[in-house]
Amino acid sequence: MDMQMLYLIVPLAPLAGAIIAGLFGKWVGRTGAHLATIAGVTVSLIASVLVFQDVLAGHTFNGTVYTWMVLGDLRLEVGFLIDALTAMMMLVVTFVSLMVHIYTIGYMHDDPGYQRFFSYISLFTFSMLMLVMSNNFLQLFFGWEAVGLVSYLLIGFWYTKETAIYANLKAFLVNRVGDFGFILGIGLVLAHFGSLDYATVFARAPSLANETITIWFDTPWMLMTVIGILLFIGAMGKSAQFPLHVWLPDSMEGPTPISALIHAATMVTAGIFMVARMSPLYELSDVALSFIMVIGAITALFMGLLGIVQNDIKRVIAYSTLSQLGYMTVALGASAYSVAVFHLMTHAFFKALLFLAAGSVIIALHHNQDIRYMGGLKKYMPITWITSLIGSLALIGTPFLSGFYSKETIIEAAKLSHLPVADFAYWAVLIGVFVTAFYSFRMYFLVFHGKERFRQGHAHGNEPDAHHAGHHGETPHETPWVITGPLLALALPSLAIGYMTIEPMLYGDFFGNAVYVADRHPVMNELNQHFHGALAMGLHAVTTLPFWLAVTGVGLSAFFYLKRPDIPAAMAQRFKFLYRMLLNKYWFDELYSWLFAKGARALGGGLWRRGDQNVIDGFFVNGSAYLVERFSRLAKAFQSGYIYHYAFAMLIGVFALVTWFARLN
Repeated sequence: MDMQMLYLIVPLAPLAGAIIAGLFGKWVGRTGAHLATIAGVTVSLIASVLVFQDVLAGHTFNGTVYTWMVLGDLRLEVGFLIDALTAMMMLVVTFVSLMVHIYTIGYMHDDPGYQRFFSYISLFTFSMLMLVMSNNFLQLFFGWEAVGLVSYLLIGFWYTKETAIYANLKAFLVNRVGDFGFILGIGLVLAHFGSLDYATVFARAPSLANETITIWFDTPWMLMTVIGILLFIGAMGKSAQFPLHVWLPDSMEGPTPISALIHAATMVTAGIFMVARMSPLYELSDVALSFIMVIGAITALFMGLLGIVQNDIKRVIAYSTLSQLGYMTVALGASAYSVAVFHLMTHAFFKALLFLAAGSVIIALHHNQDIRYMGGLKKYMPITWITSLIGSLALIGTPFLSGFYSKETIIEAAKLSHLPVADFAYWAVLIGVFVTAFYSFRMYFLVFHGKERFRQGHAHGNEPDAHHAGHHGETPHETPWVITGPLLALALPSLAIGYMTIEPMLYGDFFGNAVYVADRHPVMNELNQHFHGALAMGLHAVTTLPFWLAVTGVGLSAFFYLKRPDIPAAMAQRFKFLYRMLLNKYWFDELYSWLFAKGARALGGGLWRRGDQNVIDGFFVNGSAYLVERFSRLAKAFQSGYIYHYAFAMLIGVFALVTWFARLN
């Protein structure tokens, strides 16, 4: 088969499935909807594997598929850039998406919106594939906005729930803030490079490295710094980086399968992928890289701390996602783009695994999501238990598991970076190791070990009442194969993918020209000097600080939540302000509500009262009516009906005209 046809099949197969399930759902039925979408994503995965093999053989592609519009010298096109970075992302997106599609058969079994949900997740897959395969900024922006739109539809999937509608509106508005910066960055690229094609822009970038622009107060700014920061503001929205992180925990209002898809392989990784793709631009600005590193470090540490006090099983994993995205962003700031993308890949597998395992627990407990009302599930749900343990161990960076190789390398990259903010980033990601281990195993121990608390009849969850089934006193049992199958399939790469791929991806020539690193940023070269193979790295881990921080975190969580649960309760009372601050998520929601929501209403109210009522209605409308009325009253006095009054007025008029003409002459 022609390779260009294969490239087209990858995004169009899920789109075809989405169209069948979405527009013809009533005719094809529930079985037809899931068969069409799963077939589409399966075809896409097989095509992605073939493309990946072709790329490994040394064949890349950068070309136009369709010319949409020509404006003078500017061509607006749909085109594909197929290289190692794209091929790896295609594999991750299609594989995780396929697992989520299969899992959804079991999870959404009784949902009246079954066909609609399958249509949305297949459309989501299409949007993400168009984003990662793009070879120009126009198509990138199309995919960027499309994943935002479909995430809005999925987060608010249960549209009769007020909390779901609030969450999807919040996600949409916060992403609009980031996307505004993103489109400004693309506008600057077009204005100064005269093209939206990646290859053209990257080729011209070094010649514009010293160019400055004036934004305000006649202060010159480096063009590359401004473009880099504006594009990254878009990534801050999509990848939920501080301070645009507030939408992601609330997006848990959507069904669990979409939590896995959004937070593991698709939408939130779009920002990380974009910065890696734009490496030829970012390498020209240390200021932009420093900005990225600081934002990532803050997100990695402070968002992880919030996971410690969460009681909703999905929200704990959501804050874990925030923290891990912060790790990836730190790696981007350190110019270790391949390390960031490596962690993106390993994280996609174990985070999807954790979300889907959480969904399995939620189903077994009749849509109870509160970890305080779980416990002792290990003996009832052995497959969910072991896969959750694998996911948690990978997440905290256990030696030889996938998360270890990527996470450890990010910490080393931050340590070796020569940027002025690198020390802060290093300590943030280092402390984050302990925090991650503590909250991950707090959740694990509360769910699977200790005494059984699920018989207390407490039910709390995001799912609508229609989805509650059975009696809360029932004994939980393992979920069906359509749910446990994807868990086992995701557990395998969570165990082994890091060990298998670290050497070619980070220290081989896997990425080739897909990622560019300038000579003045030697972090990857220094990492290479310390690397002696995946086996040696795993064995050496027991002598490193991150390993013992992780062990301490696991040990403390076991002690606190299995042996002495009274200690965390006493600490919450003792450090009431700190506990309340974490519980209220640093009051960011309240701040934004007060500053932007109430601020906008106050501004609107002020403009309405002073602008609309006083100026427009009061001065212009009522004022003009008042002037006409006063003039009419004055004119009325001359309309008396007496002829001598009119003669007198005529004399005055003639006198005035004569005087005026006399002055002119």
